[in-house]
Amino acid sequence: MKIAAIVAMNEARVIGRDGQLPWHIPEDLKRFKKLTMGSPVIMGRKTYESLPAVARPLPGRLNIIITRNSDFKAPDGVVIVDSPAGAIEAAKVAGSPTGMAWIIGGAEIYKAVMPFIDEIALTKVPGRDQGDAYFPEFEESFDLLQNEPGVGCSFLLYSRRHNTRS
Repeated sequence: MKIAAIVAMNEARVIGRDGQLPWHIPEDLKRFKKLTMGSPVIMGRKTYESLPAVARPLPGRLNIIITRNSDFKAPDGVVIVDSPAGAIEAAKVAGSPTGMAWIIGGAEIYKAVMPFIDEIALTKVPGRDQGDAYFPEFEESFDLLQNEPGVGCSFLLYSRRHNTRS
């Protein structure tokens, strides 16, 4: 199973502000849904709680939540784990008809799972809006495979270089 990250990031590496996306790009949201549908999605508790109530858990995907909060409760069918390695193992055990599992945030989770990531589907948002959550540097271990223009953004796909796992 491939482990991929999906993220929208601006030129300052910002991915969030006050627990939310700092922008609203419908084309990016459609791409997110298209790419992740049918696959396990791995996220931190704060990311899960930031999703709109009507979209929680994300439908059509096994939701795997990483949290150290032993009192956290989620709906039936949501898998709760206490570590990034546990989340990846849960995704592999569950399987995926798409052959993919997606890391969807937040910043701490992206940083913790970076050594496991095979691909990054990145939406590059122009500008340097301020935020409080950042995507970790990854470029020296990944090659750019695709760069497609979007409306108000661009869609990039990166693949890990061979022999660059930590």
